[in-house]
Amino acid sequence: MAKKVALLVGGWSAERQVSLDKGKQVETALRAAGYDVSVIDVKKDLVALAAALTPKPDAVFNNLHGEGGEDGTVQALLEILEIPYTHSGVTASAVGMDKPLCKYLAQSFGVRVAESHVVSAEELKKGAPMEPPYVVKPACEGSSVGVRIILDHENQPAFEEAEWAFGDKIMVERYIPGRELTVAVLDGVPQAVTEIISHTRFFDYEAKYHDTRTELVLPADIPEDVYKTALDYAARVYNGIGCAGLARCDFRYDDSKNGADGLYLLEINTQPGLTVESIGPSQVIHNGMSFVQLCSHLVETAQCHAKKAPQEKASDPDAPVMIKQHG
Repeated sequence: MAKKVALLVGGWSAERQVSLDKGKQVETALRAAGYDVSVIDVKKDLVALAAALTPKPDAVFNNLHGEGGEDGTVQALLEILEIPYTHSGVTASAVGMDKPLCKYLAQSFGVRVAESHVVSAEELKKGAPMEPPYVVKPACEGSSVGVRIILDHENQPAFEEAEWAFGDKIMVERYIPGRELTVAVLDGVPQAVTEIISHTRFFDYEAKYHDTRTELVLPADIPEDVYKTALDYAARVYNGIGCAGLARCDFRYDDSKNGADGLYLLEINTQPGLTVESIGPSQVIHNGMSFVQLCSHLVETAQCHAKKAPQEKASDPDAPVMIKQHG
């Protein structure tokens, strides 16, 4: 009998449409792999989601992005329901979504990050905590939503209160000039380094999902030591915060500096976009796994991450091995 998989799409974050659009390719791949797929359009109603997951499927494919779906909220519900799910668990998801916390932990793993400060909206209205160039970004959003770059000698304000809808926790980060690099990590193993060449001001939401001029260079044409350091940094962050499944680390590379001294982690995305063309899957495909195989692999390695009590393990010798969350 075919394994039953519930595919979660939509959600209530600013990335809802991205999830809906990309979920169509995931659905096609899962059906091609022979799974019995039910698609659930997730709204901000966890009671309704729990009902939609009854009776329990064999696994949940979590294709949600941003608030609710990527920050540990849905993951916590799935842990309570004891339904195995793809990608990272509650702790890693929450840490990955919180950019300042993730950067703080990354530094403890020996990963270079850009100088940054966390301020409130009220504080930022009075002035930025550093001289330009700097970047203003929501502390807990994905897909470059709400990001604003302030370069030298620009008169634009750092913050437009009327346009801000991303909470009162704002990160102001030193702008790193140079090149955009990204590394996908699957099951703890870094896959490759891709350079992103965008024709917008930076690799923003428009460049990610709408601008057809965006170029992806795989493998990135960068010095070997920088390439290896990017792979190493990505693995350190992924494993350090306890990720699972597929994730992606984004970097800036200031090539005016000596070798890997110019490489800085920006963030980790614990629920990267999943299409054949998406950056994370393209690296896995580059290494020989098809998109259908990748989606199937994520289902087959789906898990609940909460630790079971020792007596439960002892009383059930056939129980699946639980993977311990770090962080």
